[in-house]
Amino acid sequence: MGTDDHGHELTLIGRDGCHLCDVARGVIDLVLAELPDEFADDIHLTEISADSSPELHDLWTEKVPVILIDGAVHSHWRVDAQRLREALLDTSAQKRSAS
Repeated sequence: MGTDDHGHELTLIGRDGCHLCDVARGVIDLVLAELPDEFADDIHLTEISADSSPELHDLWTEKVPVILIDGAVHSHWRVDAQRLREALLDTSAQKRSAS
């Protein structure tokens, strides 16, 4: 679920004190900083704690960090910068060509 006609929602589901979540956040920040402006401006990052509700805890606590792109699972446990970059660029390009 994108945020508008061209926007995309990138979600990091993590937990407080999670070392892998901190690493994932760093990878995401690096990837977003390296994207061309026309793509980076369309990506909205949201962070959610897996501990914020019983449902999220049950779904994700064993897999954090979890990365979602427009609500779909992209990865969990470890985030590969190149794979994330390619997925964001591909998703943005597909959405732009469809509009």
